Amino acid sequence: MSAEQVHDIGKRRAWLIWSVSLAVYILAVFHRSSLGVAGIIASERFDISATSLATFTVLQLVVYAGMQVPVGVLLDRYGSRTMLLCGLALMTVGQFGFAFAESFAAAVASRAVVGAGDAMVFVSVIRLVTVWFLVRQAPMVTQLTGLSGQLGAIAAAGPLSYLLHELGWTRAFALTSSVGVLLLVAVVVLVKDSPYRRSDVVAIKLRALAQSVRTVWGNPGTRLGMWSHFSSQFSATVFALLWGYPFLVQGLGWTAKGAATLLMAMTAWAVLSGLVLARLVSRLPYYRSWIVVGVVLAMVVPWTAVLLWPGAAPDWVVVVMAFATASGGPASMVGFDLARSFTPPHETGRANGLVNVGGFTASLLTMALIGMVLDLSASGGMDSYTLGDFKLAMAVQYLFWAVGVVQVLRYRRRGLAHLARLHPGSVEQMKAGQPFVHPGIGTEGV
Repeated sequence: MSAEQVHDIGKRRAWLIWSVSLAVYILAVFHRSSLGVAGIIASERFDISATSLATFTVLQLVVYAGMQVPVGVLLDRYGSRTMLLCGLALMTVGQFGFAFAESFAAAVASRAVVGAGDAMVFVSVIRLVTVWFLVRQAPMVTQLTGLSGQLGAIAAAGPLSYLLHELGWTRAFALTSSVGVLLLVAVVVLVKDSPYRRSDVVAIKLRALAQSVRTVWGNPGTRLGMWSHFSSQFSATVFALLWGYPFLVQGLGWTAKGAATLLMAMTAWAVLSGLVLARLVSRLPYYRSWIVVGVVLAMVVPWTAVLLWPGAAPDWVVVVMAFATASGGPASMVGFDLARSFTPPHETGRANGLVNVGGFTASLLTMALIGMVLDLSASGGMDSYTLGDFKLAMAVQYLFWAVGVVQVLRYRRRGLAHLARLHPGSVEQMKAGQPFVHPGIGTEGV
């Protein structure tokens, strides 16, 4: 028997719940991005090298990526509201601890706690979008979620930079951590897991956990979504979260104000390009993975120009490179839309968690390798790195772009064959411009 629907889908209550959960995601992005402008200050505060500086963000993303599968399982079992509350609590505690950290070890531990809380937020919001909005609304709302979340990156690039200058490290980070307390109250009061009287959360027994994850992972659509996320997301994350600001200021000779302005402009461009991508994805569902590949190629070309340019590239070339890089964020959202075509509703938490692993795994590996290359090139700390050192380090991105594109094309073929075999007519439906929504079979992955 189907559950009784007690709230309208895709109407006022849905938008209210989405707005509150979106605010939590914006805060998560803010916390995640805060080292983008605080990196140089952190290197001085804790007297650390580039590799150690990268450890902050890398460990945070290791925790984030490592928790995606267990978070997906818990999300399918306990629902978005509980996971948002847990995520908020962890982020608030972690950022508050980071404000008062005096040692490198304490600061790293605090960022790990922030990463654990952050890991619970985005997939919880996407699950709310899946159950509270109509099928025709979901692709656009998913894109709006990813794009609006970048307001947190804008706040980290601009206002946080101002607060750090005016209030200092401790008071600035303590003040920003307090926002989580207000959102905890909002989630408790306003967010509901489902428009139905009986929620569709799934109680998975521990002994069945391995098999359930294996089923979802065995579905080529999950892997297609993950590799799409892998290849398109990492460059924007690496640039915004850690290495973009030092590359612009220390490497290319930009002013601190100019670098912060470009980071904010990248976010604005991500919003504009995301709206275009959302329309393309909804109109051309058959070509979604090709759209991702096209965005990756659009990033590779200007990055090649910047890295091969003799000396510092002209400002306009750097801006084109930055905007192309920013387009990778919206393109990575396509991975979740791809997974939705292959996954029944009660498995979306696990599928989205696995998809989300992709980009953040690529991001943390790229961040770590950039730091290692910089330290191998010049071991004298941040002040000793030249433009040539930064160019050599940034070139590690090509490895991940190449691997990601090859895997996207590989699993695109497998995914289409999977749909044609199990859901006759689905491929033709997508070629005609109509989205295919999984009918609910949950045991077809392996």
